[in-house]
Amino acid sequence: MKLISTTKRVLRGEVSPRLAALEAARRVRLLNRRRRERSQLAELDLQPARLREEFARIRASDLLAHFRSRVKPEFLPGFQEVTRSAELQQELFPQRTVQLIDHARRIVSEHCWPLLGFGEKCFGKEAVDWNRDPLSGFSWPLDFHADINLIRNDGSDARVVWELNRLSHFIALGRAYAITNEDIFSKEFFQQLNEWRVQNPTARGVNWNCAMEVALRAINLLAALQLFLRAPEMDEVALKDFLKLFDQHGAHIQRNLEFSHIANSNHYLADVVGLLWLGLMLPELQAASEWRELGLRELLREMDQQILPDGADNEASTGYHRLKAEMFLYSFVLCHLNGIDIEEKYWSKLRAMIEYVRAYVRPDGYAPLIGDSDSGQFLPVGQRRGDDHSYLLGVGAAVFQEPHFKVAQSDAPEELLWVLGERGVRDYRALTQGEAPVSQAFPHAGTYVLRQDDMYLLFNASESGIDGRGSHGHNDALSIEVSAYGTAFIIDPGSYIYTSNLRERHLFRSTAYHSTGQVDGQEQNTIEESLPFIIGNEARPHVLSWESNDDEDTIVAEHYGYCRLPQPITHRRRVRFDKQQRFWLIDDELTGEGKHEFSFRFHFGPGLEITARPDAIVAAGDKISGARLLILTSDVAVQPELEAQFSSRDYGSKDVSVSACWTIESTVPMHLTWVIVPVCNRDDEPAHLAIARGQLSS
Repeated sequence: MKLISTTKRVLRGEVSPRLAALEAARRVRLLNRRRRERSQLAELDLQPARLREEFARIRASDLLAHFRSRVKPEFLPGFQEVTRSAELQQELFPQRTVQLIDHARRIVSEHCWPLLGFGEKCFGKEAVDWNRDPLSGFSWPLDFHADINLIRNDGSDARVVWELNRLSHFIALGRAYAITNEDIFSKEFFQQLNEWRVQNPTARGVNWNCAMEVALRAINLLAALQLFLRAPEMDEVALKDFLKLFDQHGAHIQRNLEFSHIANSNHYLADVVGLLWLGLMLPELQAASEWRELGLRELLREMDQQILPDGADNEASTGYHRLKAEMFLYSFVLCHLNGIDIEEKYWSKLRAMIEYVRAYVRPDGYAPLIGDSDSGQFLPVGQRRGDDHSYLLGVGAAVFQEPHFKVAQSDAPEELLWVLGERGVRDYRALTQGEAPVSQAFPHAGTYVLRQDDMYLLFNASESGIDGRGSHGHNDALSIEVSAYGTAFIIDPGSYIYTSNLRERHLFRSTAYHSTGQVDGQEQNTIEESLPFIIGNEARPHVLSWESNDDEDTIVAEHYGYCRLPQPITHRRRVRFDKQQRFWLIDDELTGEGKHEFSFRFHFGPGLEITARPDAIVAAGDKISGARLLILTSDVAVQPELEAQFSSRDYGSKDVSVSACWTIESTVPMHLTWVIVPVCNRDDEPAHLAIARGQLSS
């Protein structure tokens, strides 16, 4: 069964015989490497750091003095110039600083800190249990890492225990130590790190199962090394253990690279980024130059492969776009600081990635969670909710000296200080405020944003990702997000969880959870509940036309996911944004054969008051601002059903939402029109409705 599912996962889409042969040969080599690795477990865990000869022969005290005095290589400026950054942290972010120190004290006193969207979790009173699943209580075994079965159907979720073991809370402890100079933070850091090493022998257990996790942990530890380098607990023995741990991490990543000749993803990208950072920041290690060269070469190769020409990530996911943008942005900055030249074409592509974020972020400053989002971050200065992407714009604005990336009424984010240092903050503040984003098309991504001022609609015509082999796409072809007057009214539901509950995983990526059409209760793309990271690509959305001018935007697209039915159906959707009258007109056209049951849904954001009014209008109201979104349809004879659903803005959290669903049995061709009208308290609602009804009758 495992062989069948693995083959199905790898060989989706069109694969040439040559690539199939290369992939088969790679997998044979991987099996052989795993056999050798399994036979060397004890040796791998005891292996001391493999230092270059000139560092291996000096005294331990001199090696520590070397690390404390070296000026090259340079880490990110905020960490490198830690004393000044600590001063600026208190000056620029006084409230966040108080929260940071309170947070760090909770880590010390209770071993409690926030974990993804689950809120604060506690991980052991006396000592942190690093292999205990915080959700189910299951203790992951210390088996050989490749033997670990990640999908257990018992409520456990490897993604959650991995987040714990990325050790990003060490950055919070380090920043608190830099600000206060209180040794309770440094003592706690070194104690937890020692306990982690004891509980996680090299290449054994869930925390070595995924090379991506090893890489992200290594980079967080590099930041922690910078923050605690001058702590009294950092003696010769502590440095020796640190270097041993870094060498073990780098060697493990290199042995277990998540590369495929068929398709790579954020996993392989994180692997090579980890090698680049370890190789660049630890030239004292024997393998450093090899890791650095491999990491840089593959980083740029993966930018060519994984970032589309319009700047979007190729996994059909805004959540993973955020993660990749962080990896590329921070890595390019690190390379620049250390004299590594990166070709201008790659900087241009990175700029396009930030431009994509600027385009899709809603007027309320948050991002639509298209496709999967596990809320993962790279080198997290602070925990950000899964739909919080705007801080990247602040860092991007300073790096590229681009006013357009400076969001209106937005302060400099903390990441700006710690990634770029004092100069980054100064450069950001010197930028004038750029113009507001306008309607924009990203045809390679299949993302179309129809917007003006605070009116925003995102139209999704993306495939399932990675040329039809994606793991993180959803059944969201031709779906929409709508925001107006500062309220996100119609939203993508997000992801919620991955493997702890396969039914919930299935629901959040299903057609019925998205604001699009469904035929005969079937999925747009084939998905199976038991295969949480496989999705078909039958829908293959195709954009027929896109036009944008000062008066209106129009997008027309269709998908073919239901052409596989015995009586095939094609769904075409046309969306027009009238910028003068401030409404959206949606035309749904179904063509093909036979009689079918058609369902059309609009998935509303949590916290809204949803009503099906007697005048055949569905209204979504924001009780705080008074803003409303009204949906009218051309078929007033069909009464909508308000369905109880959920939305997730952060991995592990979910909020009650409502979806309005119109179900119609009809032969084809069938045509249905919707008008979406935003209204605020100062608007004349009857006048707006008169215009909308005029559109339906024309």
